[in-house]
Amino acid sequence: MKKLKLIGPALIALLAFAACQNKVKETKLPIYGERQPITKTVDGKTFTDTVYATIPPFSFVDQNRETISEENLRGKTYVADFFFTSCPSICPTMQRNMLSVAKAYQGKPNFKLVSFTIDPRHDTIPVLKNYAEKLGAKADQWYFLLGKKEDVYQLAEKNYLVSVAEDKRAKGGYVHQGWLVLVDKKGRVRGAYDGTDKKQVDQLIVDVKLLMDEDENQKA
Repeated sequence: MKKLKLIGPALIALLAFAACQNKVKETKLPIYGERQPITKTVDGKTFTDTVYATIPPFSFVDQNRETISEENLRGKTYVADFFFTSCPSICPTMQRNMLSVAKAYQGKPNFKLVSFTIDPRHDTIPVLKNYAEKLGAKADQWYFLLGKKEDVYQLAEKNYLVSVAEDKRAKGGYVHQGWLVLVDKKGRVRGAYDGTDKKQVDQLIVDVKLLMDEDENQKA
């Protein structure tokens, strides 16, 4: 599948990050998306803090007909992707690689995976459930979500920084990028990895641990 071009400074930065996965990693993962400086005064001292973009509220239905929102992911590290079950190109590889991430952190209650379908007409709840079961995804760890097309597409483009589109000329009728997007417990995007590239997926597995350790250190 031909990948779409990213548009905008934040998306360009995300692409640059994904292209550099094989380089030496920093001890702390960067934070992506829009940011806004906020001036605060504490004890008579004024300083500027940075507020980073977070994933906004959403509410979709998973493969078990349970309503899943951003509240279900609050306080958890998770990996998200956008796919469709009848995808004839990159999705099967992406989802197999997502499964390898799931297995690496199986039994960790503070880690989740989320797959948003971009084909709500075909990917009904029974279709998603059958797909998840055949893949071997555990329902308590991995949510396959169905929502209104416009809501899913807006969330993908504006917040997860993933390009998706319906295209009748493309095989399967849709085009989308194969990013696996890493999100921290505060809902901030911390990385994007090519879901068809095993080396990048292996790096994602490493970075999930790095991010979870970072979260634990902040609690201490």
